[in-house]
Amino acid sequence: MTPARTGGPGGPARPDTEIVFDPASYAEGVPFDALARLRRVAPVAWVAEVPVLGWPEGPGFWLVLRHADVESVLKRPSLFSSSLGATQIRDPGTPRALGYVRRMMLNMDPPEHARLRRLLSRSFTPRAVAKLEDRIRGHARAICDHVFKGQRGEVDFAKDLAADLPLLTLADVLGVPEQDRWLLFDWSNRVIGYQDPDYASSAEFDPARGTPMAAEALAMRPAPDRDGRMPDPRTREGMPDLYAYAHLLAQDKRRRPGDDVMSILLAQSDEDGAQVSVAEFENMFWLFAVAGNETLRNGLPGACIALVEHPWSQTELREDPALMPTAVDEMLRWWTPVMTFRRTASADCEIGGQPIRAGDKVVVSFTSANRDPAVFPEPGRFDIRRHPNPHLVFGHGPHFCLGAHLARTQMNALFTEVLARTSAITLAGQPSFLRSNFQRGVKRLPVAWTAR
Repeated sequence: MTPARTGGPGGPARPDTEIVFDPASYAEGVPFDALARLRRVAPVAWVAEVPVLGWPEGPGFWLVLRHADVESVLKRPSLFSSSLGATQIRDPGTPRALGYVRRMMLNMDPPEHARLRRLLSRSFTPRAVAKLEDRIRGHARAICDHVFKGQRGEVDFAKDLAADLPLLTLADVLGVPEQDRWLLFDWSNRVIGYQDPDYASSAEFDPARGTPMAAEALAMRPAPDRDGRMPDPRTREGMPDLYAYAHLLAQDKRRRPGDDVMSILLAQSDEDGAQVSVAEFENMFWLFAVAGNETLRNGLPGACIALVEHPWSQTELREDPALMPTAVDEMLRWWTPVMTFRRTASADCEIGGQPIRAGDKVVVSFTSANRDPAVFPEPGRFDIRRHPNPHLVFGHGPHFCLGAHLARTQMNALFTEVLARTSAITLAGQPSFLRSNFQRGVKRLPVAWTAR
């Protein structure tokens, strides 16, 4: 039996599975109660893919709700494949579109995935990482110098503090000229926010300030159709400007390599002496430009919301900054920016006693797993001293996020600066959340601050 939430006065009840699937639910906040009811009933729940936001009905999927089962799915890529149907809930629209997304490392299975991951891991050399850490701390100081002037003020934390730091860090990782960094912002908006009309046609980048590479790439940017809809950004045809830019950037780095991670990557050779191809670089660029930006861009304001809703935590962190590393992990768990990821069963199997057939979609809920009371005592409580904290924000198994260390470094650097400069941070208006069942996004977060 599927649990349901009671409708309004005289209104019909909606199944919890429908509430959890509907992207519009998340514009009001994550439906934690619905997830908790489903998790109590069974380790997995069957979710029907009803038509939403102009998307047709889908075949449905198994939603994995408990921490242990999410870990089990993610560490068995031979049984739960990233490649068979890719990693988004919705199936790619055509076989060609599926073939396209399979070329991304995110949607690969071993051994192909392992080859690219080894090359990329070796590119994050100790020297490169140390340089990135120094630059992150410098970026955080510069951002806060710009924002925190005077004795008090109001600011949109999502736009004025959280947006710039991931962009600047990614520009450093990718070797993207600083004047082009807002291209990354627009690209990630279009891909992650395709379910939200405020983000689907993002155009914050000013072409007049960009490089000739940016101008050449932007000439290929698609335009909205007569109904105002952009082409599907999860297809190559939907993001021609991103791919054109990545191609030009790879050519430039082959000619004039720098000391950024992508230049190091392009110079690497695998065990057979083969280098990363231009096509592989283009897909890695997509992955970094979108996933590397959006996750932290929403994790930072999510962490701020945690601090605002629990003001005592601000006081404790100001009094004892050594708590920050533990607090950062709790901020990540409490918010959980990436809520779901999809796998496809490659053979008949079971999850928590539930039979799963070959070809079934299996979607892990990081949001539910990170609130599983079997692993996290009082999971709804924000506890900056929580230890251990085995959250799954960065995934698990062979696809564990390569950028986890840099994400933690950015959160640590920004909130160390913010709390050192303020004596209080409070809400100055209602936050606005992304309409998405994939990314727990913050579009606006007005806060008031008082100088320390």
